[in-house]
Amino acid sequence: MVAPARPRKTKSKTSPASPQLPSFAPEGNSYLQRILNAKVYDVAVETALTPAKSLSKRLGNKVFFKREDEQPVFSFKLRGAYNKMAHLTAEQLAKGVICASAGNHAQGVALAAKKMGCRAVIVMPVTAPLVKVNAVKAMGGEVVLMGDSYSDAYAHALTIEKAEGLSFVHPFDDPDVIAGQGTVAMEILRQHQGPIDAVFVAIGGGGLISGVAAYIKAVRPEIKVIGVQTVDSDAMLQSVRAGKRVQLADVGLFADGTAVKLVGEETFRITKALVDDFVVVNTDAVCAAIKDVFEDTRSILEPSGAMGVAALKQYAAEHGLKGKTLVAITCGANMNFDRLRFVAERAEVGEHREALFAVTIPEQQGSFKRLCELLGPRSVTEFNYRISDAAQAHVFVGIATQNREESPKLLKAFAKAGFAATDLTHNELAKQHVRHMVGGRSELARDERLYRFIFPERPGALMRFLSSMHPDWNISLFHYRNQGADYGRILVGLQVPKSDNAAFKRFLDSLNYPFEDESQNPVYRFFLR
Repeated sequence: MVAPARPRKTKSKTSPASPQLPSFAPEGNSYLQRILNAKVYDVAVETALTPAKSLSKRLGNKVFFKREDEQPVFSFKLRGAYNKMAHLTAEQLAKGVICASAGNHAQGVALAAKKMGCRAVIVMPVTAPLVKVNAVKAMGGEVVLMGDSYSDAYAHALTIEKAEGLSFVHPFDDPDVIAGQGTVAMEILRQHQGPIDAVFVAIGGGGLISGVAAYIKAVRPEIKVIGVQTVDSDAMLQSVRAGKRVQLADVGLFADGTAVKLVGEETFRITKALVDDFVVVNTDAVCAAIKDVFEDTRSILEPSGAMGVAALKQYAAEHGLKGKTLVAITCGANMNFDRLRFVAERAEVGEHREALFAVTIPEQQGSFKRLCELLGPRSVTEFNYRISDAAQAHVFVGIATQNREESPKLLKAFAKAGFAATDLTHNELAKQHVRHMVGGRSELARDERLYRFIFPERPGALMRFLSSMHPDWNISLFHYRNQGADYGRILVGLQVPKSDNAAFKRFLDSLNYPFEDESQNPVYRFFLR
């Protein structure tokens, strides 16, 4: 957490496309009138301020979501875009407009242009989610893909602006855009006139938080405005710390809607003056927040849209807040469908509902069963193992947990049972790569047979499998990952001598689990045998 310094005179970089900025006195109401008169409701709707009942109960606070993900373009961005374009002259509109955007502002500009009947050229980074690119094209926007981030797209848009005489609609560093975004705060205070302790706002370039802070501090200055950034895209926080705008060399792309290398001149000035505090969140926390919102609303946010919720949870925990009224702006829902698998997997870690361990057990019959017995009724989310040493076996295991206190308890339980263990829950190499790489060939896997089994996802299924095995058979490979289905698919290598063929057949028949013999599969021969 960092409380921003009060305003002071500094030399700052000037954005070549920024319009003439108005004089801004933090203690005055220079933006209040602009926000009250903003023209946004020709295209935008007044979104709900929804009580988050489940999350409120868990946190012991009254939590509300300001549902900007329910706008026609699934983001707040159309507010500022339309308000800016509504202030252009007829001559400017006739020539057309241009913008640079990671996706949500692009949709706002495209929708506004469609409403006003003018041309819109949209420069987007090549990393923009396909769902956003297609949405812009569907609304008639002329899409140009350039660069890896918003800042790269922005530089290219400036070139086109000058070459074709178009009017630039800045995504954040423009008074009319800021005023349009400020109508979000106007609605919040009208919808909830009782006490509000804090409002959490995601920051990319700073347009939303500037508008929200300008309105709240003019009308209800006792309400804290908390800015939110990700650990790998924190240009605003670094700028406030430095007292001048800082340009990042690179930005993370998971939360693509807030991946901005350089914040705006005016947005920096307002944020430094009015924002009370900052929270920095990581990818796992954002994924957990996406799940939290889904559980309360059955809606799926994009990563940037869930940042406010992630920060609210983190801030409440760090400050021991109870009985407070907290608002998170859920600012976008333009999620690529193929990202959901990653989000679901990382959400469990972010919510402290899964712990990952490397457990070392003796390489002998019965050790695997002893490990499972130690875990008891706990839900195993992942088991990965390949025989590689004659004395020791290293098992990658995931276990469902209820809170962060359970991981240390599990480590103690492993140690008490004589199993050396290492907590990998926050190890990025383990989470992103090694969990998928446990395996390979082994000279120790003699008489190995490879089978795929379909297990019912219920407690005791794995123990039933292990208890039915002949004590002389050894498990040489095991791969399982809970995918959220009603049945789990497990790959098992078993060392069974040919002399035990009849007994092995009886074992398979007794399980009543569907299975497939993969011992002749070419993939097995290429990579495992």
